[in-house]
Amino acid sequence: MATTSRHTLAALRTVKLVHTVVWAFFASCILAIPFFAWSRRFEIVTVLIAAVLFEIVVLIVNAWQCPLTLVASRYTEERQDNFDIYLPLWLARHNKAIFGWLFIGTLVFSFVLWRDWL
Repeated sequence: MATTSRHTLAALRTVKLVHTVVWAFFASCILAIPFFAWSRRFEIVTVLIAAVLFEIVVLIVNAWQCPLTLVASRYTEERQDNFDIYLPLWLARHNKAIFGWLFIGTLVFSFVLWRDWL
């Protein structure tokens, strides 16, 4: 990477930062769902679920890849699981599985609480 320009490194850092912020937003949505469900704030739960479902649609349309991964790949030859995001390697590697199961769990939890609330 000795021949990489400062502009390229800055662009990669920017993409990684944006990707990390977007990831944190959606991870926070998933983690917030059970708290709002427990508080019987199902209107907020609905918005959070819709946001995560939107993210899932974007991933599906992009062959289960974040579009920012493609952008980051323009600025580096590196392809480690966290080359495009500021996450630990183990989390970047297992991100979809971890948060996919968490999302499913929060959906079930929320549905049970919602059903009992009705």
